[in-house]
Amino acid sequence: MPLPLYLLALAVFAMGTSEFMLSGLLPDLARDLGVSVGAAGTLTSAFAVGMVIGAPLMAVLARRWSGRAGLLASVLVFLAAHVVGAVTDSFPVLLAVRVAAALANAGFLALALTAATAMVPADRKARALAVLLGGTTAATVAGVPGGALLGTLAGWRAAFWAVAVLCVPAALGILRGVPDSRPERASLRAEFGVLRAPRLVRVMVLAALVNAATFGALTFLAPVVTGPAGLSAPWVSVALVLFGAGSCAGIALAGRLADRHSARLLAIGGPLLCAGWAGLAALADRPAALLVLLLVQGGLAFALGGTLIARILYEAAGAPALAGAYATAALNAGAVAGPSSAALVLEEPTGPFLLSAGLVAVAGAFALVSGSRPGGPASTC
Repeated sequence: MPLPLYLLALAVFAMGTSEFMLSGLLPDLARDLGVSVGAAGTLTSAFAVGMVIGAPLMAVLARRWSGRAGLLASVLVFLAAHVVGAVTDSFPVLLAVRVAAALANAGFLALALTAATAMVPADRKARALAVLLGGTTAATVAGVPGGALLGTLAGWRAAFWAVAVLCVPAALGILRGVPDSRPERASLRAEFGVLRAPRLVRVMVLAALVNAATFGALTFLAPVVTGPAGLSAPWVSVALVLFGAGSCAGIALAGRLADRHSARLLAIGGPLLCAGWAGLAALADRPAALLVLLLVQGGLAFALGGTLIARILYEAAGAPALAGAYATAALNAGAVAGPSSAALVLEEPTGPFLLSAGLVAVAGAFALVSGSRPGGPASTC
C-alpha cells in the first residue's frame, strides 16, 4: 500500500478518537456542564448530523480543490473546533463546535475514501479501505480508551486538547506526503444520478442500520460498565480497548475478504452480530461475559461495516467525486439515529443493547424483503 495512504490513516485516527471518545466521557461532561447524560449523548448525534450533511456538501465544494488542499483544510478546521470545545463552558457552544468538527471530518473522510481507492488497482479497494479505516480501529483501541483515561485523570477537556494536538502531525503529514492532484471531474447531475440505483440505495440503508446499532450501544457503554456490571470507572477504558481490539480484527478481515466474499461475510456475520447485542443485554451483570462479548462485537460490527463501505464504493463507481460522500453519509445517518434512539431507552441501562439487536434484525428483514444482494446474499439477521 502506498505511503500517503498511511498518512491519511493517521488523520483518520485523530478524527476517530474524537468521534468515539465521548463514550467514556459522557458522565463527567454532563456533570460539568449541568445537563443530563441523555442530553450529553446528543453531542454524538450532533457530530453525526454534521457528518451526514457535510459529506456531500464538502465533497461538492471541494470538487475544484486539489486533494491535498481539501484534506489539509479539513484537518485544520477540525483542530480549531477542538480548541474551542476544550475551553468553552457552554453546552450549546460545545454542541455547535461538534457540528463544525463533524463538517470538517465529513469533508476529510469523503475525500480520503475516494483518494484511497484511487491509489490502488480496482480489485484492491477493500484492502485500501482497510488501511484507511485502520485509523478508526486504532482510535477505538488506543485513542478512545486513552481519551477516557485522560478524562478520568485530568477532566474531559484534556481529551479535547489531546485530539487537537494529534491533528498537528496529521496536517504536516498531509502537507508533505499527499500528492497535490486534482480530483476526477464529472457533472454533478450525473454523480447525484447514481443515487437512483436501487442496489446502491439498498446497501446504504443496510450500512446505516448496522452503524446505528454500533453507535447506539457504544455511546452509552459507560453506564452499563459502571452500572449493571458493577465495575469502577477505569474499567470503561478496558471495555473500550476490548471493543477496539475486536474492531481491528474485524476491519482486517473485511479488507482481506470483502472484495470477493462480501456476500458470505454479511450472511454469516449479520446473525452473529444480532445475537451478540442481545447477549450483551442478557449478560450485562456478569463482567467477564460482558468484556468478552464486547471484544466479539467489535470484530463483527466493523467486519460488517467495512464490508458495506466497500460495497457502497463499488456500487457508486459512477460518481468518482461523491462516492466517498455517499458512504460517509450512509454510515453517519446511522450514527445519528442510533444514539438518539438509544437515549430514549436509557431507563434500563441495557436498553441500548436490546435496541441494537433490533436494528440489526431490521437490517436483516430489509435485506430479505428488498432482495438486496450486494455481490450475493446479504442477510444480516
